[in-house]
Amino acid sequence: MDIRTTENPVIRWAGRGLKRLNDRHPWNHNHHFHPWILRSLPATSGRVLDVGCGRGDLVAALCAHAGRIDGIDPDQAMAYASATRFHENPRVRIWRRTLAEHSEHAEHSGLLGTYDAVTMVASLHHMDLDEALLQARDLLCPGGRLLVVTLVRPAGALDQLWDVANALANPLIGMLKHPRPAPEPSRPASREPGIVVQEPHEFSPPVREAAWSLATLRERADLIVPGAVLRRREGFRVTLRWQKPRELTA
Repeated sequence: MDIRTTENPVIRWAGRGLKRLNDRHPWNHNHHFHPWILRSLPATSGRVLDVGCGRGDLVAALCAHAGRIDGIDPDQAMAYASATRFHENPRVRIWRRTLAEHSEHAEHSGLLGTYDAVTMVASLHHMDLDEALLQARDLLCPGGRLLVVTLVRPAGALDQLWDVANALANPLIGMLKHPRPAPEPSRPASREPGIVVQEPHEFSPPVREAAWSLATLRERADLIVPGAVLRRREGFRVTLRWQKPRELTA
C-alpha cells in the first residue's frame, strides 16, 4: 500500500492531520539540503552547473564557493526569475534549457569536461534517468562531483516504512525549524498532499512524481556512475554523491 496515493480513509484522515501541522510549521525541503551540497563541493570549484536552478536560491549559495556558476532550467518563468536576480553578477549565467540541450551546447562550445561540480536538487526525477546521469558525467571534469537530491517512488516494504517515518518526522522538523506557527495568510498548499510542504514563492515550479524507485536509481547509478554513494534522507529525499575518476573508462 502506497501511503502517498492510498484511498484508505484512516490513512487519509491521518494525512490531513499531518498536513495541518505541516502548514503551521512549513519548511523548504530543497533548501534544507543546500548545506549538504556546499559541504560536498570539491575544495577548489572553478565552475559549477546547477541543473533545474529555479529562482536561483542554490545558485546564490554557490556564489561564495565557486568562481563561475551556470544555471539551467527548462521552465520559462523559473529561468527568467533567476536570470533577473543575477543579471548584475558577471560570475553567474542562467539559461532556459534542459540538461540535454546544455550538454549539446557544451559539446559545441568546449564546456564538456569542464565543470568541477554538477548539482541537481529536485530536478533529476523530471528527466530520463540514464540520459541525465550520462550527460552530467560527461560535463564533469576529472575529479569533479555530481551532487543530487531527488525524490524516488516507493516500491517495497522498506520504502513504505521510510515514507511513514518521513511523514511522522516532517512536522517535527518543521516545528524545530519554525517553532512559531505560520500566520494564516502565508500557509502554503502542499505540493505533495498530506506529505510534503513547500514554502510559497511567486513562481511555482512544475511538480512531477518520481517514475523510478531507489532500487532502480541505485542499479542505474552502479552502471553509469559506479561508486556513487546513495543515502535515504529526511524530507522524502535521497541524496547521490559521485566523484568522477581522474581517468574514466567508458
